[in-house]
Amino acid sequence: MARVAIVTGASRGIGRSTAIRLARDFSAIALVARTPETLAETADLVVSGGAEALMLARDLREPKAAAAVVAATLERFGRIDAVACIAGAVPQQDLFDLTDEQWEDGLALKFHSARRLTIAAWDALKVSRGSVAITSGTSALTPKASLAAVGTINAAILALAKTFADRGIKDGIQVNTILPGSVMTDRRRSMLQGYANTHGLGLGAAIERFAVEMGIARYGQPEDIANAIAFLFAAESQWLTGTALRVDGGETKVI
Repeated sequence: MARVAIVTGASRGIGRSTAIRLARDFSAIALVARTPETLAETADLVVSGGAEALMLARDLREPKAAAAVVAATLERFGRIDAVACIAGAVPQQDLFDLTDEQWEDGLALKFHSARRLTIAAWDALKVSRGSVAITSGTSALTPKASLAAVGTINAAILALAKTFADRGIKDGIQVNTILPGSVMTDRRRSMLQGYANTHGLGLGAAIERFAVEMGIARYGQPEDIANAIAFLFAAESQWLTGTALRVDGGETKVI
């Protein structure tokens, strides 16, 4: 059976790796991101992986973008079987330095885009008895003042996904959250460069020191998260719903 997935944040990092990984399991991937050039690179890799690609250069902060993504996907492929909500760069600043605009921007891109897209796709997912995976982060479990918006918005996403999962039990839709730990993306490298500057270290030394502080043997790779999302979308895990799947190499020391 032909299956169709939507992947947001698909132009780089975890989103790109997820789109490439899902090309092995789905016949078509709708790729959503703001940058057409990098989105085209992902599309080429998805096609090479065996799936058809639909590029949708949209800014999901805009209230009408999610509905447009769903409409375009249905027009092209006629169905939606899975939605991976990965878009969402939240300002990495201290609680007392964040402006209202930065809070609103982080919420718009990561929280509201996932909420709107899931609602927009819901009727199609009911037909296919499909799945949704929304990316949060381990900072939801251990919020810090220095990264206030990141932890707060990620925690809100955990609650949001739970509410969708609750409705999904009645409607036949599986909804889960995935919590990546320290994954080596461009954004993580930028954060580590700031860490290096703060501690008077070179980038290489900062990367090693931060890993020790986090208590991990290695940093995650985008492919680690992509594989976890593929697992959530697999037939073997369809009874798994309302779950927050932590993938962090043991970084979070809680039960």
